[in-house]
Amino acid sequence: MYNCAVLLAAGEGKRMKSAIPKVLHKVCGKEMVNHVIDVLRRADIDDVNVIVGKGAEKVKESTNSRNVSYSLQEKQLGTGHAVKCAKEFLMDKKGTVAIFTGDAPLITADTVKKLIAFHESNNYKGTMLTSIVDNPYGYGRVIRKDNGEVNKIVEHKDCSEEELNVKEINAGMYCFDIEALLNSIDKLSNNNAQGEYYLTDVIEILKSNGKKIGAISVDFEETMGINSRLQLADVEKIMRKRINNQHMENGVTLIDPENTYIDSEVQIGNDTIIFPGNIIEGKTIIRENCMLYPNSRIKDSVIEKGVTIQSSVILESCVGENTTVGPFAYIRPESVIGKSVRIGDFVEIKKSVIGDNTKVSHLTYIGDAEVGEKCNFGCGTVVVNYDGKVKNKTIIGNNAFIGCNTNLISPVKVNDNSYIAAGSTITEEVPENSLAIARARQVNKEEWVTKRGLKK
Repeated sequence: MYNCAVLLAAGEGKRMKSAIPKVLHKVCGKEMVNHVIDVLRRADIDDVNVIVGKGAEKVKESTNSRNVSYSLQEKQLGTGHAVKCAKEFLMDKKGTVAIFTGDAPLITADTVKKLIAFHESNNYKGTMLTSIVDNPYGYGRVIRKDNGEVNKIVEHKDCSEEELNVKEINAGMYCFDIEALLNSIDKLSNNNAQGEYYLTDVIEILKSNGKKIGAISVDFEETMGINSRLQLADVEKIMRKRINNQHMENGVTLIDPENTYIDSEVQIGNDTIIFPGNIIEGKTIIRENCMLYPNSRIKDSVIEKGVTIQSSVILESCVGENTTVGPFAYIRPESVIGKSVRIGDFVEIKKSVIGDNTKVSHLTYIGDAEVGEKCNFGCGTVVVNYDGKVKNKTIIGNNAFIGCNTNLISPVKVNDNSYIAAGSTITEEVPENSLAIARARQVNKEEWVTKRGLKK
């Protein structure tokens, strides 16, 4: 049977107190609306329509890579009105539409599949997700018939004393037969205190027409919506625990999972060990047998097998096998670090290629450079890549030895097997197998201190 989904993402989220549309706030590195879209995809729903409203262009910009369609809800007049705005999307379709909210990113693909399967196998015209909670105060209660079908949904303020004891609540997520939904949606009324059109009223309309309504209960955690920064933090903590648990089940050691922050799309190989305080973001890939000591940040990078990282920042770069980075190194975007390289303390690499077995041990800046294999950089080396107008390139061949406190004034080339004396400022090409010395000859002025009267 044909399945599609409508995703409610038009709300402003006033309690977030933000210029960012609510559904674009991130949970574990990904916009919450994109979490839900990706879950629907994993549940084999390809045709997804996103209802946009407040900040519509921003929402479209953040979701357009996911191949979804859009419907516009210009005025936010309730959940029923939002679905009305998707009528064109639903028209001429037959099958099941799943309706989810873009501010509830903890829902899982398994739950979506179970909801649809339960709905279709029982020939329900509408099926809702519910949760059992110990304290249902403030939530609408789901009142069932003896056969398990839904009898009615009663808002908290309208509950009888007996209904107040019901602990099953409406989660606000549904499946509908598309034709039944379209036949009911125009019958909605906004004759209520809020002047809004409620999707829950579709359930009542279907029931009044003798249609069967089902409900399936799931863990409340999956249905948690986000309306405030406090709730955002609660959901972030739950999702982070899920992510970390999955990595540990896959063979990754997390020394302190509660203080390890891994985004949802990160991949980590088995036998990698991660100490607390690490922040691993975006689409980072960390291969097997790596060691991440405390307090590094890695974003959108590839870390190959056997790498050791200590208290460093690596952004949009690649680090080769068996390389060591840090402590306190900074690898900036578009850098490629080779195999068995040493990037030491207070070293900054920017948009450069570093060849295999090269050592950049400390206090060095390399920018816009190509560095060969088996080179050695003394401390205090600076690639002077910016002339005030443009960034220029430096090329260093294999087996070069760069003495301490060297300035390489780009554009410049240092050829294979050459040496540069400490304290040099290099402005011209250094030939292969040469020693370059670019500093003034030392002059000692004897008794200068005495003659100047500076002796203490």
